[in-house]
Amino acid sequence: MKHRRVSSMWAIAAHLALIPLAMLTLIPFIWLVTASLKSSEDFFTSAFLPKGDGPLGIAWDRITLDHYIRLFEEIGIGRALLNSVFLASTTAILATLCCAAGGYALARLKFRGNLAMTVLVLGALLVPPPLLLAPTYQVLYQFGLLDTFSGLILPAIAPAFGVFLFRQAVLQSVPPDLLEASRLDGCSEIGIFFAVVLPLVKPMIGAFLLITFLGTWNNFISPQVVLQTAEKFPLSVAVAQLRGVYKQDYGLLMAGTMISILPPAVLFLMLQKEFVSGLTSGAVKS
Repeated sequence: MKHRRVSSMWAIAAHLALIPLAMLTLIPFIWLVTASLKSSEDFFTSAFLPKGDGPLGIAWDRITLDHYIRLFEEIGIGRALLNSVFLASTTAILATLCCAAGGYALARLKFRGNLAMTVLVLGALLVPPPLLLAPTYQVLYQFGLLDTFSGLILPAIAPAFGVFLFRQAVLQSVPPDLLEASRLDGCSEIGIFFAVVLPLVKPMIGAFLLITFLGTWNNFISPQVVLQTAEKFPLSVAVAQLRGVYKQDYGLLMAGTMISILPPAVLFLMLQKEFVSGLTSGAVKS
C-alpha cells in the first residue's frame, strides 16, 4: 500500500513538472493559429491576437478568415490537399503491406539466398536517398511514368528501412511454432501472413504507417523532379509556392502551413501509442 502511495506521488509530481513543458511546446502552434487569423496590417503589431478594446483586450473585429478563403477560392489549395492525402495514404498503405511481407519472408521463410537478401537490405540502408534521384528519374522516364502519381508511389512502396523494421518485429513477435501449427491446419502462406503475422505485428504497422505517411506528406524534392503539371503538385510544393519574390504575405503563408500540419497531427494523435510501442518492439532481437 505504501509503495502504491509513493508511486502515485511520483506520478503526480512528474505530471506537474511536464505540464509547463507541454504548454511551452504549444506556444509555436498557438502563434501559428493566431498568425493565420490576422490581417497583413496586424501581423507585426502583436505577438498573438491583435490588441484592441474588446474582451480580454483583443480586437475581435479584426480577426479574419480571408487567408483561408483565398487559399481555397483563389489559389486552389484544395486540389493540392487532396493530392497529398492521396499520395501519402496510398504510399503508406502499399509500403506497409510490401515491407511487412518482405520482413516476414526474411525472418521466417527458409529459401536459398535469404542471407544474401538480408545483407542486401542492410546495404541499401547505407545509400543516401538523394543519390537515388538521378537513376530513379531515368527509370521512370524509360517506363513513361514521369508526371504521374505512379512515378511517386511505386519507388516508395518497398524501402529497405521498412523491410528491416518488419523483419525485426517478426523475429520478436511471431513465434515459429505458431506458424508451423497454422501450416498443419492447412492455412496457406498468404493466409498465415494476413491472419497470423499482421495481427501480431500491429504496433509496428501503426508506427510504420505514420512514418511513411509523414515522409510522403513532407516530401518536397521528389514531386518537383517527377511532376511537371502544377495541378498534380502536393501540398508541400503548393505551400512553398505561396512565397512571393518581392513581397511576402505572411498571413497567407501561415494559413497554408496550418492546413499542411493538421492531417499529420490528427493521424499522429490517433496512432501515437502504436508509434511508440512499434518502434520499441523489434529493436533488440536479430
